[in-house]
Amino acid sequence: MQEKNIKIGLVGFGTVGAGVAKIILENANAIAAKTGLRLELACVVDADLKRPRPVKLPDGLLTNDLNRLLNDKSISIGVELVGGTKIAKDIQLKMLAAGKNVVTANKALLAEHGAELYAAAHKNDRCIAFEASCAGGIPIISGIRTGLAANDIKAMYGIVNGTCNYILSNMTSKGADFADALAQAQQKGYAEADPTLDISGGDSAHKLAILASIAFGSSIEMKDIYVEGIQLVSKDDVRFGGEMGYCLKLLAIAEKNDAGRISLRVHPSFISKENRLAKVDGSFNALSIFGHAVGNVMFYGRGAGMMPTASAIVADIIEVALGNSATTFKNLNLKPHAEIAGSIDKIDNLVSRFYIRLMVKDQPGVFAQIGKVLADNAISISGVLQHEIPGPDNTVPVVITTHPNRQDKITATLKGLASLDTVCAKPVCIRIVDIPEDKE
Repeated sequence: MQEKNIKIGLVGFGTVGAGVAKIILENANAIAAKTGLRLELACVVDADLKRPRPVKLPDGLLTNDLNRLLNDKSISIGVELVGGTKIAKDIQLKMLAAGKNVVTANKALLAEHGAELYAAAHKNDRCIAFEASCAGGIPIISGIRTGLAANDIKAMYGIVNGTCNYILSNMTSKGADFADALAQAQQKGYAEADPTLDISGGDSAHKLAILASIAFGSSIEMKDIYVEGIQLVSKDDVRFGGEMGYCLKLLAIAEKNDAGRISLRVHPSFISKENRLAKVDGSFNALSIFGHAVGNVMFYGRGAGMMPTASAIVADIIEVALGNSATTFKNLNLKPHAEIAGSIDKIDNLVSRFYIRLMVKDQPGVFAQIGKVLADNAISISGVLQHEIPGPDNTVPVVITTHPNRQDKITATLKGLASLDTVCAKPVCIRIVDIPEDKE
């Protein structure tokens, strides 16, 4: 088989960029033997030409001049790994205008400006490949877009942020408090120096916007997604939930009911310890997807890191070079957001079970007061947990789990509970997510 030479321009020579360069430089022969494509780095563009990297480039490859990539007609694929939105968006638009197909891992950019970039790619008869944007080395984009194309996807439940999963795993297995678990994640390189985007749920929301748009064939915007992070999670709630048979995870959830209404949300979620997602520990990611024909499928693997992400990027480069990405991108038909905006459910309409923890005065009559507030809001209790050991100021924790009810009813209930003179702190509320089982 005669080899086809594919020249690549790489923009961004940070951690992931170095991984991409390493794979192309070290695995070119193996890739050529499997695909017939000889991948070649034509230039690597980065603002910093002196910072040490874990991979050594051939002389003359590294430059700070983007025009070297844009003006080189022999370069057919541009890889954007700059991150952020403003500069990265400008780079991608310039590469598309210059006739380059684009490969990117930039989930924030695609979530916030995907429609504009897709339109620019179609206008220039180019494609954008973004397998690495949502789950590192897990081939989830192609899995949904092609592998599950025959299915009407009903729901997705995903652990898509390794930083948060590492923190919650440590809080679960070691009883660590949030601050200590975060510090350990930073020490091991699983969390950034500024972890805000991760722990706030923002990163998971970016990924959910991309995944849900493909799964449901509609343009999803960030405003469609309810987002709640893990910053306020207490080790006490992790422990109490565990005693009641639950494991706490930050889930990205997309659900579509029989009427076609879509619920999109990211929040801490108690799930059964028996569910497979509960067993996903550390920095690993996983997505559990339900299709009308296939039933339940689960994707699992490393969702971040230099080499797993680089693996997905190089896979996209190969798919672009083979012409496969052009075909799938051309046929990526997303309904305009205006057509589906009315079908997006607000969080107040969510029907769920809930975990509620109260710190109450250790005195008679407390349960009568709590019960009245619950009854006034038509909230039915499914379980109660109380420890005898007193907390601060002679208070005791009382944990209640509810039967399914609407979010707005629970919100009113929490307000009523907080107003009781026997309740000494703001009530804690965490949603219990009952992930369906795929049974014979």
